[in-house]
Amino acid sequence: MWLVLAALWLPVGAVQAETLSAQDREEINRLRSAQGYSSEEVNQLLDHVAKAGEKGLPTEPLANKVKEGLAKGVEPKRIDPVLRQLVTHFESAQEVLREVGTRGVAEGNRQRAIEMMADAFARGASSGEVRELARVSQDGKQKVTQETLAAGAKSLAVMKEGRISSKDGTALVGEGLRQGYRSSELLDLSREVKRRGAEFHDGRASLQALREQVSRGERGDRLFREDRSGSGSGDRGDHSGSSDRSGSSDRGNRPDRSGGSGHGGRDH
Repeated sequence: MWLVLAALWLPVGAVQAETLSAQDREEINRLRSAQGYSSEEVNQLLDHVAKAGEKGLPTEPLANKVKEGLAKGVEPKRIDPVLRQLVTHFESAQEVLREVGTRGVAEGNRQRAIEMMADAFARGASSGEVRELARVSQDGKQKVTQETLAAGAKSLAVMKEGRISSKDGTALVGEGLRQGYRSSELLDLSREVKRRGAEFHDGRASLQALREQVSRGERGDRLFREDRSGSGSGDRGDHSGSSDRSGSSDRGNRPDRSGGSGHGGRDH
């Protein structure tokens, strides 16, 4: 009874702590031992994961980052900044998703939303752009969830990688959200726009015309039917809807081939 009453008094937006699984811990320790690193070096990384979990941040992708680095023989001290940056992106994602949640955006799959939003931030999306996407999608055909909003933010970031302006990208993605595009449709749209970036820049294609097609309810698989071969130079990969819906296929930031620390990387 007391537990029930305590739950009723939890503040709005409170999150449940995430814990590092015993399996992940055992695997990390096995890799540490195989690579000859000390417990102290790796325990510092595990502390980062544990503290992130206490804030309700996803621990599995953080643990995977540690495992991936150790498996490749990367020194723990080089994994550390990569892990810290990933945690920072998660924190930013959690904060903005909590904010838009108070403005009517439905929760959906919280962990996938955080991971995809973190990827969007790593690729160059901003909190201001996320707020604008949430605003322009409010009067859409169906209620936007945090997960689809995160997919929209990632889609905008991918378009910006193709030198599409924030204003034009936000307008196009926002229209897709208003028309009820699924996460996979938004991501497919952004990849195609990125691939054809040169065509939009030199006037061979029009973002406004594309947005009008979306506003008429045309779905992503019909927008570019006239030219599937294309001539752009963007990335054609990463077309598996299932991987993007889980927010796992193009996380990049593999610690660490070069000592860098991005969460996103290529859209592959």
